Amino acid sequence: MSFGQQGGPPSQWDPWKPQSQQPWSSGGGEQTPDWAALAEASEIRNRRRRLFFIVGGALATVAIGTAVAMAVVSADGGDDEANKPTSSLSAAAIPSATGTAPSFAPTSAPPPLDPKDFIASKAKDTAPLSARILFPGTQLTMGSTVYKKGTTSDTKNCAAGDNVQAGLGKILTGNSCTQFMRVSYTKDGVSVTVGVAVFDTEAQATKAKSQVNTKKDIVKSLSGGAVKPFCNSAICRTTSNSYGRYAYFTIAGFASGKNVTEKDTAVFSIGDNLAEFTFRQIHRRGEAQASTAASE
Repeated sequence: MSFGQQGGPPSQWDPWKPQSQQPWSSGGGEQTPDWAALAEASEIRNRRRRLFFIVGGALATVAIGTAVAMAVVSADGGDDEANKPTSSLSAAAIPSATGTAPSFAPTSAPPPLDPKDFIASKAKDTAPLSARILFPGTQLTMGSTVYKKGTTSDTKNCAAGDNVQAGLGKILTGNSCTQFMRVSYTKDGVSVTVGVAVFDTEAQATKAKSQVNTKKDIVKSLSGGAVKPFCNSAICRTTSNSYGRYAYFTIAGFASGKNVTEKDTAVFSIGDNLAEFTFRQIHRRGEAQASTAASE
């Protein structure tokens, strides 16, 4: 008599379900385990375990990286506001664009020394002085014109009769003249004598010049060397001027003794040129002394 299996279809064994049972054969007595089913279940278990380890390791790596990044941010951030972007700094930490720039006292080179200061008074005008120093060389070239130089004279007696006429001598000594120099030049029969009076101050020279009447207070002509006697009795052209502590005068005329008229441009030219040259020589004297003083 055969007996059918009771309790419905045989249950399936699931290794992950605690209540599941190992299937048995329908025969009575002790049954042999299903080794193929057991091997398949073990393989399933192993795959799930590997998957768990892989997923768990990845999550752990992400967690560790996040923790390290947070630690770095915390260490670098802290109170060091220099590493923060500008937008995250406090208002006190951002330098003000309207801050006051450092100021410095203005500096400039000292103004150049004025040459006239050195020929305005005896106190500063201390360089050697003589007619030969003031009028050097044997001739004078102005532009294309060459004037031959005659002789020179130099005296402390400003009122000496052979240097000036009486009226001029009185003016010079009245203003304390200390030295009087003369020099003569000539060209093509026309000659000029320049007389230079030296005073202690500019005020004295200016006053003396203002008192001169050029028609009668005149320097006497000086002949010698290349310059023949002139203007001893003829009418000649005369001038007067001053610069610094110097007053200077000219007398120009013909070596032939002819009177000078307003049409005699050669006479006017030589007189004006030598007056201009005298002014320049006095000014150069001041320049030389100013340059020396600036370099000391």
